[in-house]
Amino acid sequence: MVALRALRPFAHREFRVLISALSISIFGSGMWAVAMVYEVIHLGGGPLELSLVATAASIGLVAFVLVGGIAADRFPQRLLIIAVEGANLAVIATVSLLAMLNVLQLWHLALGAFVLGVGQAFFFPAYSAILPRILPAEDLLAANGMEGTVRPILQQAAGPALAGIIVASLSPAFAVAGVAVCHFLAFGILNFLSRQTLDARGVAPAEGMAPAEGMAPAEGPTKSSFFFDLKEGFTYTLRTPWLLWTLIWACLSVLFLIGPIEVLLPFVVRDQLGGDSRMFGFLLAIMGVGSAVASLTTASFPLPRRYLTVMVVTWGLGSLPVAAIGFITEFWWLGAAMVVFGVTEGIGVVIWGTLLQRRVPPHLLGRISSLDFFVSLALMPVSMALAGPVAEVVPIWLIFFVGGLVCPIMAFIALFAAHMGTDEIAHPLTSSDMDSAESPDSQPDAV
Repeated sequence: MVALRALRPFAHREFRVLISALSISIFGSGMWAVAMVYEVIHLGGGPLELSLVATAASIGLVAFVLVGGIAADRFPQRLLIIAVEGANLAVIATVSLLAMLNVLQLWHLALGAFVLGVGQAFFFPAYSAILPRILPAEDLLAANGMEGTVRPILQQAAGPALAGIIVASLSPAFAVAGVAVCHFLAFGILNFLSRQTLDARGVAPAEGMAPAEGMAPAEGPTKSSFFFDLKEGFTYTLRTPWLLWTLIWACLSVLFLIGPIEVLLPFVVRDQLGGDSRMFGFLLAIMGVGSAVASLTTASFPLPRRYLTVMVVTWGLGSLPVAAIGFITEFWWLGAAMVVFGVTEGIGVVIWGTLLQRRVPPHLLGRISSLDFFVSLALMPVSMALAGPVAEVVPIWLIFFVGGLVCPIMAFIALFAAHMGTDEIAHPLTSSDMDSAESPDSQPDAV
């Protein structure tokens, strides 16, 4: 029975359509990550040119993610998702054609990467906002767990692996063509989404579906300005302690952990373990597998009664092994540290995504999801940019040690500063608790 809980969202047709298209699309994204690299190299580019193309994608994503959140709250999410996948198909098909004709240039790749980044900025807020429209509240945890399972497997492992085989066997152009096929299939599948999944700005939720527990009914069309919508999202965040303090913790964790892991861990592998790029890649792979397994496991159980405590404490304690990375000289100990980090990240992310969909009012969900996305994205390049220069003046072991301690400490500060223990009891999300308690917040919490 426990294992079947993770599969309950598949009982709903709209989810089957959505997750099928998403799986194929992110598989294509994994292929693109490799195909794009070797297409740049094929054009005679080096690290600088590759950095320019990758930066173009990041700029498109960061610059438009808040706009994407507003769009998800203003327009039907179904149409946004289909439009984004259609744009992805058009971009990749064009790049593929140019590559096949041997007329592709570097600026074509950079422009295509930028458009794909913009597409991500619109896709994920809309995806997060549409799930409560097509699923009952009790299935949202399983749905988020399923996404957390397929994403690392397809985007970080299977997609890149297949693209690497195609590049080695044929050429980068054929790998790009494979990406185009993925987006073609995803676009076709998304068109099977019923129009009934449109939100209340035009059409009611699918038959039998109700707004997620604790949510007010969706409001009708509004004529508010872009800046008013943006301000409304920020105001709600500032007035909602559990949301605000979790985002503050996320900011610090990205700043202190992502840069060291992405930039400095390869040097730990080389200098402390005597390993090479294969060992580094394997460490990242087992971290991803740990996250996927944890996501699926989390989806197989009910949402914890102490959901905020479990989420924050899991995230915080999961950062502790990072503090030991600078002292580890055995591969298996380092592998264990990365697995723990991946597992705890997977558990927390699944719970977090579910909380946004259960406790944030529907008319704000797109904006809050995009704000969460923006927080992570904005500081990620900052962390990576700082890691190298800091390592020139500070020992690497100290950087990992500080990062591994700051995050758990900050997690417990957030837990108590936002009174999360009291908040989760006052706003239960399990069916048994809700029968004897007030419904969860549909209005901003008071600070």
